Amino acid sequence: MKQQPLWTRDFILISLANFCVFMGLHMLMPVIPVYTIELGGSETWAGIIAGGFTLSVVLIRPLVGNLLDRQGRKGVYLIGILFFLLCTLAYHWVPSILTLLALRFLHGFGWGTSSTGASTIATDIIPKARMGEGMGYFGLTGTLSMAIAPALGLGLMDGYGFNSVFTGAVFFALVAFFIALPINCMKIEPNARSVKSSIIEKAALTPGMIALFLTITYGSIITFIALYGAERQVENIGLFFSAYALSLLFCRPYFGRLADRKGYAAAVLPGILAVFLAIVILYLAHSLLAFMIAGFIYGIGFGGTQPALQAMAVRDVDPSRHGAANATFFLGFDFGIGIGSIAWGLLADIFGYQYIYLLALIPTFIALILFLKASRQVSQKVTH
Repeated sequence: MKQQPLWTRDFILISLANFCVFMGLHMLMPVIPVYTIELGGSETWAGIIAGGFTLSVVLIRPLVGNLLDRQGRKGVYLIGILFFLLCTLAYHWVPSILTLLALRFLHGFGWGTSSTGASTIATDIIPKARMGEGMGYFGLTGTLSMAIAPALGLGLMDGYGFNSVFTGAVFFALVAFFIALPINCMKIEPNARSVKSSIIEKAALTPGMIALFLTITYGSIITFIALYGAERQVENIGLFFSAYALSLLFCRPYFGRLADRKGYAAAVLPGILAVFLAIVILYLAHSLLAFMIAGFIYGIGFGGTQPALQAMAVRDVDPSRHGAANATFFLGFDFGIGIGSIAWGLLADIFGYQYIYLLALIPTFIALILFLKASRQVSQKVTH
């Protein structure tokens, strides 16, 4: 049987648009904390402002998922990009910390709307039998931007000031909007079940919960890896993320195809074990090489689990519920990073940086148990 094409015009366009929005997001990520200090805030305020952004994303995703399923994809997605763009533009005129907090909170609504919309459109476009592979490639848009945009944002900040970063992020959001305009979105007619049912898609709860526990471990890394590296007297710790991004770049498409052909377990189980191994190496690490090896293996872990789990969340869901399914799945990621960042901060104060990586094995083990339990209840073999 001839395989349905993946690289269609619309898939390429939604991937490019998503890449541009991610560029705008990741350019701002390392700059906003510095901007907070520049406005007279403290490190505590920087954390509160970051938390406000995450909170607004968590609040908006379920509502956006419901709107995508009931009102249609394209309009909601374009509104999300425009709102993201306008909030980014407004950073040029922030007079105080409280204004920045409010604006960052509003910005989370734009990001939550645009990212959920893009994923929903992508899952509509990708052939069902190639969902894992398609989400693997689609996920590379975030990976590539993560490898490019933070350095670009910091470089612009150092060379030309904060406004140049905000202008650059606005430019990428504007490009995303125009790329998205000609995308042909699937016309969804909500059935009675879709209209009356919950904003949470039950079929995506288990993949979302597995993602939540895995992403809790990411909270320990994104928040404390630099401090842990300094404690171990390791310089150039940023190379951890370079190794991580390089690994993701190669692993996402491979594991996505593997999930389509051999079943979800073929990608998720090695991925969870890779996360487990990477955390053990971090616990023992004393050199830059060890940190880089851990980063590369951690990338294998997320490259294996994320596209397969997202495919698991949406593949067997009625198309009229793709919005709710994507929103439910990504809630796991949002909660995982938020819970992880807070919990590991408290635990680091008690036990120190090294031991939070030993403790991070616990949510990894819980993710493994959840997947093994789920794998007994659903078929994992994709038929062609």
